[in-house]
Amino acid sequence: MPDLLRFASCGETWIWLMRHVRTNGRAAEDDRGPIIEAQAVLFEIAGLSWDDPILESYGDSGKIPLYAGKFSECAVIPPFKYSYGGRLRRLLGVDQLRWVVDVLRAKPYTKSGWISLTVPGESPDAVPCLTSLAFRLRDGRLAMTAAFRSQNVFTSYLNYVPLRSIQKEVADDLGVGCGSMRVFVDVPHIYVADAAAVGEILRLSERDGLGEGASVPGPADRLGRDRGRLCPDRARRAS
Repeated sequence: MPDLLRFASCGETWIWLMRHVRTNGRAAEDDRGPIIEAQAVLFEIAGLSWDDPILESYGDSGKIPLYAGKFSECAVIPPFKYSYGGRLRRLLGVDQLRWVVDVLRAKPYTKSGWISLTVPGESPDAVPCLTSLAFRLRDGRLAMTAAFRSQNVFTSYLNYVPLRSIQKEVADDLGVGCGSMRVFVDVPHIYVADAAAVGEILRLSERDGLGEGASVPGPADRLGRDRGRLCPDRARRAS
């Protein structure tokens, strides 16, 4: 199991993920062309918003409505092959977000607030990258874990901010605040066609002194560029 990393912001997470794949990845194949893929990662993100200075500097703001709609709309929005909104709100006729609210309201201590976005036996071309969400109430706040079977890290940030919106929607229905948002990515990757663009973002972020955060040894609750604070939970446990 990969070490749990904690990031202060979505932007820091994005930069770290791209560097992780570039540094540790190896050549592989995909339906859309050759890729570079790296080992699985597990992390928590504290701050998630579109006004993140890293996202504003290097992200593609023109794609925000497209990805936000993928999570909020039930209809499939081209060029996507599936809708997260549809799978969350009417998968096989079930509003899964309403269901998980009812489960947590009835049993606040439960670990069964888990929903799947996949359907057994469906076309392999339609299997979503985001496969499940788990919700749990801890210390009066709603924690959420998102599991991705695979993720293009070049566009990963466009999924993380909408995921916080889903977490907040459930939290608001329960009358609580948002706790941690944990993400597991089994196969983080970059398409070779995007490798030059990724390299340029990493170069610019290093030049500008942005995105230097890697992981915080404890709750990530602030932006920062202090390289001395960067270590995974493994190092924290050993201290």
